[in-house]
Amino acid sequence: MRILEIYQSKQGEGIWTGHYSVFVRVLGCPLRCRYCDTVYARDEQNTDAGADLSAEEIVGRILLLDLHDVVLTGGEPMMTPEIVELTRLLKEYDYQITVETSGIAFHPVVCDLMSISPKLKNSVPLYGEQLIRDHEAARSKPEIIQQLLLRYNCQLKFVVDTKEDLHEIESYLSQFHGIAPDRILLMPQAVDTAAMYQKAAWIERFCEERGFRYCPRMQLIWYGNKRGT
Repeated sequence: MRILEIYQSKQGEGIWTGHYSVFVRVLGCPLRCRYCDTVYARDEQNTDAGADLSAEEIVGRILLLDLHDVVLTGGEPMMTPEIVELTRLLKEYDYQITVETSGIAFHPVVCDLMSISPKLKNSVPLYGEQLIRDHEAARSKPEIIQQLLLRYNCQLKFVVDTKEDLHEIESYLSQFHGIAPDRILLMPQAVDTAAMYQKAAWIERFCEERGFRYCPRMQLIWYGNKRGT
């Protein structure tokens, strides 16, 4: 498994915000979201980035950091079959495991929280006909998300850019049944706190009306927009 970085920080998004965790960033993602804040983690063909590590080697590095929580992120970690063995081994050491995914691939991992971030139309690249076609073909896999919802403890985290996105979210959610509203999180698309606060008021209001959770990007407040946080 090609691992770009392993570091410790606080979780800045989702129902476990504030938990000190070890983040394991897997290299590679087929999507090309226009707002991607981890562009450096997308290209699995970049042999100069990261290192090929076995599940045992990854767990060995995690053990050195002496934290109970692990977040497997990317890139897109669910594209990597080896993640199954990694999660199994982590659970043998009694780690609390979060897997962050866009919900476009499935492997029978072991985890305590499946953090799913479905990609809306606002994720489509702004230019490049082939990029746009490839992204559109890959970004939405409701049958996989349904499988994840049935199998795991999940949160659904949507990136919201404009008020039009709210209608798309409601339409998207109508495909599924039995999702607790407080497991649906709406997060402003922002790379700085000014943009986040600007969108917060109307997103929070919508969340209150629907019973959803407003999800600020706390890492922007704590650390700013920088790598390793």
